Amino acid sequence: MILSKASFFHRKYLRLYTNEMPASLKEYVKRNKNCEDIAMSFLVANATGAPLIWAKGKIYEIGSTVISSLGGHSNKRAECIRVW
Repeated sequence: MILSKASFFHRKYLRLYTNEMPASLKEYVKRNKNCEDIAMSFLVANATGAPLIWAKGKIYEIGSTVISSLGGHSNKRAECIRVW
């Protein structure tokens, strides 16, 4: 999986995310302010028929506090995968 802020993908996937992603998933992301990258990964995998990929790397944060530093972040992300 690739964090949305570190990814490059064709704009057609943004259209799919906006117009064809099930409303329940978009609402989940909006309500929890989390998991948009997981949703996008599943969407692209579903659209292409290709498996999910894992890209290992390092992102350097500059500026504001990142969401991953908040308590319970990993549990929330595991919950995203469990309910989807």
